[in-house]
Amino acid sequence: MKLKGKKVVLLAENNYEDLELWVPYYRLKEEGAEVTIVGTGSSKIYTSKHGYPVEVSQEAKKIDISKYDGVVIPGGYAPDLMRRYPEMVNIVREAHEKGKVIAAICHAGWMLVSAGILKGRKATCFFAIKDDLINAGANYVDQEVVRDGNLITSRKPDDLPAFCREMIEALAK
Repeated sequence: MKLKGKKVVLLAENNYEDLELWVPYYRLKEEGAEVTIVGTGSSKIYTSKHGYPVEVSQEAKKIDISKYDGVVIPGGYAPDLMRRYPEMVNIVREAHEKGKVIAAICHAGWMLVSAGILKGRKATCFFAIKDDLINAGANYVDQEVVRDGNLITSRKPDDLPAFCREMIEALAK
């Protein structure tokens, strides 16, 4: 249990990609981390792209990121909804400012763009939003996982094994 005693925020909103939320959730728990699912506050339960529900344990406005070790942002179309809430964007921005681990997969790159944390950083994402990352100042690379310091990014569900491996390694330090 590499992550015993670690606390992680996992962001959620409607239209999240099922695998990109649940695989990291269970991998983190398997390694002993305490995972808090955080929503925008628009609902207590959010539905995935395929209709699977997730119940949040906390609203974004109630999160003090200094009490956590990292943030995980799943993809799907949820990040486009998440970034409409300043409290959600602030979680990512503050985590970055405090040097916390930030793990973003697929369309989650939109949250990194909105948080303004990509300038000069090496990152990847789902190919359809690569221009957004580049325009935000990221050094885009097309590979299954990219780790640039505390920032971990991946492209799609197929990349989840590498994404989770890097996320766990980063959080274990």
